[in-house]
Amino acid sequence: MKLSEAANALGALAQPTRLEIFRLLVKCGTDGMGAGNISALLKIPKPTLSFHLKELLAAGLINSEREGRSITYRLEVGGIRNLMCFLTDDCCQGRPELCLPDSACTTNGVCA
Repeated sequence: MKLSEAANALGALAQPTRLEIFRLLVKCGTDGMGAGNISALLKIPKPTLSFHLKELLAAGLINSEREGRSITYRLEVGGIRNLMCFLTDDCCQGRPELCLPDSACTTNGVCA
C-alpha cells in the first residue's frame, strides 16, 4: 500500500460517523448490511449516509453489491488487510506481533 492510499483510508476513518459505520460493518462480517438498515440502526439520514458510504468506498475500506433495488455494503477485507499491514510493517523493530491486540483489550476497544 502506498503512503497516499494509507492516508486516504485513515482520513476516511477520521470522521466519527464514518468510523461508526465502519465499526458496524465490521460486526456484520461478510453478510454486510443494506443502506436502509444502516441508516435506521445508526439514526443517520439517508442522504448523509450516502455521502459517508461514498467516502468509505473511495478509500477502499468497504464494497457494495446491488441486489435489485437495494445495495448491501460489506467490508473490503483486502483493503483493511493492506492498511493494517502498512501500519504494522515497521512496528517494534520488525516484531509486528507486538502490535496485535491481546486478551487485555475489551469489546469496546479499550485496553485494560
